[in-house]
Amino acid sequence: MDSSVHVHVEDVRGEGLEPVLDRITGYGVTGVTVAAACRRTRDVTPHGASRMTVRGEGVHFTPPADLFGESRLVPPVQDGAGQEPLAALRRATAERGLRLHGWAPFLCGSALGEAGPGVAVRDCFGDPGATTDLCPSHPDVRRYAVALGRAVARQGVDSVVAEGLHFGPFPQGCPHERSFVPLGPMDAFLFGLCFCDFCLGRAADLGVNAEAARRECARIVGGVLDGDPPAQGEVTRAALTAYAGPEVVAYARARSETVTSLVSEVSAAVADEGSRLVFLDGTGAVKGHADGLPSPGLAAHDAWQLGVDLVALGDLVPSLGAFAYARDPARIADDVGAYRRSTGKDRDLRVVLRPGPPDTDSADRLAAKVRAVRAAGAGAVDFFAYGLLPYPVLDRIRGALAS
Repeated sequence: MDSSVHVHVEDVRGEGLEPVLDRITGYGVTGVTVAAACRRTRDVTPHGASRMTVRGEGVHFTPPADLFGESRLVPPVQDGAGQEPLAALRRATAERGLRLHGWAPFLCGSALGEAGPGVAVRDCFGDPGATTDLCPSHPDVRRYAVALGRAVARQGVDSVVAEGLHFGPFPQGCPHERSFVPLGPMDAFLFGLCFCDFCLGRAADLGVNAEAARRECARIVGGVLDGDPPAQGEVTRAALTAYAGPEVVAYARARSETVTSLVSEVSAAVADEGSRLVFLDGTGAVKGHADGLPSPGLAAHDAWQLGVDLVALGDLVPSLGAFAYARDPARIADDVGAYRRSTGKDRDLRVVLRPGPPDTDSADRLAAKVRAVRAAGAGAVDFFAYGLLPYPVLDRIRGALAS
């Protein structure tokens, strides 16, 4: 079974390339997935050079001039990128017979949202949403995503792992975010829909009354903000139709065309550079990130909420990935099985597990999850993330793969 460990460049810089790869090789994995680009985070790093690592937003390589020279959106460059850490990692993994995958968040980044006014999402009131969420309908954002895919592929990676190449949820976690108004799941979903001019136009081209959908969202969300009780229950198409009406559901479903066409463009560009795209659906991370206790709806069935049409992408993308952030191995098996049925049996499916908290409390539980992933038909399992976990937790990987 193909497998990898996610690492950050700061992990390698702090501990040394060879010691990090010695440990990772000892886990029995077949590859390394490196953060070729990173969003702004503050991480507790138990065995890093610093026990707290503040990561900047940007890429760990020099953006190629032919890709970004005329672009309105150019990724920030991380300190130390001139030392070519990805090239060094590529050479070292090749010497050890390990695959190297380049992982990058595509449509999230406050620096990009602030540098390019109008490229972030806009809510049903016409107000800017989180500057960290770039809108996949915007032409400049779409060109940026294609260029980023090409740029990561040029680092010589076996695959480009694209995270966030779809619409984001509401809220996605802006710094110092505050909301003292209780929003139900459906209210939050409506508040998170993008109604920028490009989204409105693309939906209208598909025959949706986009303006009517926007007005209805503004009426419902505005009422909750004014004190109406929030709606309860999970977001399903049937529940949303009853709550907000068919035009809103049609508008939400129309977003899948935006995402599907963008992923297709990025995949073609990555293939043109001699690599392959792994489209990583973020639904499982949204559902289980905080505590490993996702709501009952399976991730594959709820992916439409982020504009992800797994059936369509299964025909377009050679490899898809899913976050399995759940405590229960049986739930993971159900999630992976649903992805497999949606994407088709001939498509490579990678599943991301967390070896430690908040959803894995023992070596036995991790081993049970790996067995569940295998039994459900996934072809690869990846472990997140080397620098964030103590060594004893990382050591669980070896036994889980051997089991």
